[in-house]
Amino acid sequence: MAYDLIVKNGTVFDGTGAPRFRADVAIADGRITEVGHVKDTARRTIDASDLIVAPGFFDPHTHYDAQMCWDPLITCSSWHGVTSIVMGNCGVGIAPCRPQDREVATWDLVNVEGIPFDVLNRGITWDWQSFPEFMDAAQRRRSALNLGFLAPLTPFRHMVMGEESMERAATADERGRIKALLKEAVAAGAVGFSLTRVRQHIGYQGRPLACRLADRDELAAYANALRELGKGTIEIALNQDLALVTDEEAELLDFMLTQSGRPVTWLGLAPTSGRGDAHIETLEKMGPLMARGGIPQVIAYPSEPQFSMRNPFLLASIQCWQQVFNQPPEAQKRIYGDPAFRNAFREALKTPQIFAGRWDRVRIDEVSDPALKPIEGRMVSEVAQQRGADPLDTFLDLAIEDDLRIRYAVANRGEDRLAALIKDPRTLVGQADGGAHVDMICMAGYPTHMIGRWVRQRQLMTLEEGIRRITSQPADLFGFPERGRIAKGSAADIAIFDYDRIGCAPRPESRHDLPGGGLRLVTTSQGVEYTIVNGEVLYEHGKHTGALPGQVLRSRRLD
Repeated sequence: MAYDLIVKNGTVFDGTGAPRFRADVAIADGRITEVGHVKDTARRTIDASDLIVAPGFFDPHTHYDAQMCWDPLITCSSWHGVTSIVMGNCGVGIAPCRPQDREVATWDLVNVEGIPFDVLNRGITWDWQSFPEFMDAAQRRRSALNLGFLAPLTPFRHMVMGEESMERAATADERGRIKALLKEAVAAGAVGFSLTRVRQHIGYQGRPLACRLADRDELAAYANALRELGKGTIEIALNQDLALVTDEEAELLDFMLTQSGRPVTWLGLAPTSGRGDAHIETLEKMGPLMARGGIPQVIAYPSEPQFSMRNPFLLASIQCWQQVFNQPPEAQKRIYGDPAFRNAFREALKTPQIFAGRWDRVRIDEVSDPALKPIEGRMVSEVAQQRGADPLDTFLDLAIEDDLRIRYAVANRGEDRLAALIKDPRTLVGQADGGAHVDMICMAGYPTHMIGRWVRQRQLMTLEEGIRRITSQPADLFGFPERGRIAKGSAADIAIFDYDRIGCAPRPESRHDLPGGGLRLVTTSQGVEYTIVNGEVLYEHGKHTGALPGQVLRSRRLD
């Protein structure tokens, strides 16, 4: 028979962790139809001699809910061999949404996911109200990648409860209506639902993100919806300190596993300043819950997050900072200069969480005032010492002096401490947040970093295992066993790369390519020679072919 495409002479990694083998891969009608020695012809043949032929990478944690409206290529994830993504994480999103709730939903994304309001206001198309309509709109719009959708709990509570969703738990009647909407979304193909309990996640007008106010009766009802449907995964931003899980947080994970009977992936595990090896101890503490399907997410790309003083996301978990958000610049400067605010901030840093107040690691990355240019690239602690001032006061004084245009970065010194988490096969690699925190970080290149840095350079695991961790493992967790594999009958999602060259740029670059010229950070890739999605070549030697072959991934029972 004649095929649509044959990939010849490649070294094939099937995504399951099985040993590599030499083979051809034949593709027809978007599916892999033969793996082995293929004698027949095809409309196109790719010679993969000296290249690795792997399943396309599956990114389980993104926030492209808005970006897909203006960027069908889903950059920069698609540059890194990614062929499928899951969005709608952390309980925040833009569907379902009535017209009167659009401003609230938009500000929720601004505050939780660090996407500027003007960018969202210009870019979101709003061609939906219900969640099934949201998924249908994505399918009509067309995309480079396969799109999986978690149903984020916050907009579902907004839909039923309005503004009171940010003030209280749902009544029994409201709870039933929210459950029905979630059940409708998952029945229509959403891959589950998401929520957050993290104090850092604040919403409209600096109020708690609505899903944080869901009580146990609500959570039981929503988890039961998945049990009744027999499908779906729950994602929860669980712990306030990424190195620790409290007994209360562990009990909540146990509750969600029990009530749903479904997998629950949680955020997250990472080393944090001053905690030593607490993240390793937490991994062992959570072992019994992990064995039941409570899967922690870990990052593979140890970035250096940047932040501005107009939207200081890294500080949002500190109570006194929550008054800063969604305020005009002059009001923010008054707060930063207030001695009472500074004292409250100083007191909060005695028990640090996400932001530890290590001023020797807070770098002044960029300033606008020419008089401050000499301090660019220096640590806040150095500048404070030079001024004979307290570092915390210096941090805030510099922000005021530069009219809040200053940008800080938190220097990363902990790559080695990540290794044990990445290597552990019980964790889910990929807490990359593609599409979010656009002017702070860009970790969307984690798949090429995973292979280039952790597998090739650090030799943390075999290439077979490294590929499994970013292909079949996340695909299976979200219920797509036909993705993340090279096997007869599987979807033809394939990444073809040069193992000696694959990698991610060590530092992000700035681009003003968001709607309205908004700034974002991106990371480029190297060594990815071809990316194939549903049997169509999407990228060839780093160039987009013009194809948009992605599909909306819809959940189903796998009995």
